[in-house]
Amino acid sequence: MPSPTPTRTPGARHRHRLPALALALTVPAALSGCASAEPAGEDAAAVPSETSAQATEAAAATARIAITYDGGVAVLDAQTLEQVADLPLDGFTRLNPAGDGRHLLASTTGGFRAVDLGAWAEAHGDHHHFWTAEPRLTDVTYAAEEPGHVVVHGGRTVLFDDGTGQVSVLDSAHVAEGEAPARELTTPAAHHGVAVELADDTLLVTEGTEESRSGVRVLDADDREIAASDDCPGVHGEAVAADEAVVVGCEDGILVYAGGELTKVQAPDDYGRIGNQAGSEESPIVLGDYKTDPDAELERPTRVSLVDTRTGELSLVDLPSSYTFRSLARGDDGEALVLGTDGALHVIDPESGKLSTSIPVLDAWEEPVEWQEPRPAVLALDGSVYVTDPATKSLHAVDLESGEVWKSVQLDVAPNEISGVSGDVEAHGETHGADEGDDHGSDESHESHDHE
Repeated sequence: MPSPTPTRTPGARHRHRLPALALALTVPAALSGCASAEPAGEDAAAVPSETSAQATEAAAATARIAITYDGGVAVLDAQTLEQVADLPLDGFTRLNPAGDGRHLLASTTGGFRAVDLGAWAEAHGDHHHFWTAEPRLTDVTYAAEEPGHVVVHGGRTVLFDDGTGQVSVLDSAHVAEGEAPARELTTPAAHHGVAVELADDTLLVTEGTEESRSGVRVLDADDREIAASDDCPGVHGEAVAADEAVVVGCEDGILVYAGGELTKVQAPDDYGRIGNQAGSEESPIVLGDYKTDPDAELERPTRVSLVDTRTGELSLVDLPSSYTFRSLARGDDGEALVLGTDGALHVIDPESGKLSTSIPVLDAWEEPVEWQEPRPAVLALDGSVYVTDPATKSLHAVDLESGEVWKSVQLDVAPNEISGVSGDVEAHGETHGADEGDDHGSDESHESHDHE
């Protein structure tokens, strides 16, 4: 199979502005500096870099949550769960972390649009200042025919356009400034794909067509192929584990890229599909779903997969209930989290594969047939785990340590997707690549607008 055709911008690690680039971009105006007769000292307030509204300095980072609903995006304070903004946005919208601790990228009509949640940090000497402002929909949009996966890792944000096969690699810290990609390439054929760039500029990208997907290619910093595998039917989703081990799911197991080599980990079943994964830089083990019926209109699995990227071992964990593609997450310490249809948040020790505890959160619920329909979703953010409940229009905050729901709030809308920002400087270590659904083939959903 031919390798991707590179259309790389010169100077991959340097940011270049590109006036057109088929991107509909408007850079927000910078906030002017504060007037002062006194020179800025060590403890003087840092100047916030950009906002469309007046910025307010906060004592600490302010995490915020974004929830999509039919007609817009609601923004909430992650600590109080109070709504701070309601942003109208038409169409079915998917949310992805932008990688800078402040913005999200909404996969919507026309491309990936930057959404400013209005909470961020500014470096100032040996410390940071924290700011909040009114959340807003920015004018920065990275054009895409079919905006698909967004992967954040190591200070890079990688966009994949399913309609064209174009891969755009952005500097995460500047993703909302509307700057041109630092790296671009186009796959030989458009497909529902995904790509991730590692710290040494290695780029892993999926291969396929509109009809089928079969594997991945790994390219070096100069877009030369250094590894490849076609042994991954139905390739879908990705996650990055500790030590930059990357996994992508297959219909018969998973592919692991680690130490410069691709390794196929075979599923114990002939059809053992792992289409959605959740990784953590705190753990070498990746959590994934696991489905075994290729003919099911809607399979409701009751087992999840754990893949050890050090050994290539795949193990399965039985759960008390089924779950969906929006059920998987990782805790701050690498805990494997699965929100079950029994209404409980199941916490798994990834090393032992044992179910540590099950925390009751919601009433029992049933997965809808259409993947776009709202269903409970889970988000791990800023030390807590947040769970949505469309049936009751509510949001719950869970403390993993105590095993308690520490706060619940009633919403004005039925929540669909959930994402959020820390409001702090991102460490750029963790990858969020398991937030999709599957396809309309043997599965029911898709990460970015899935229909695999």
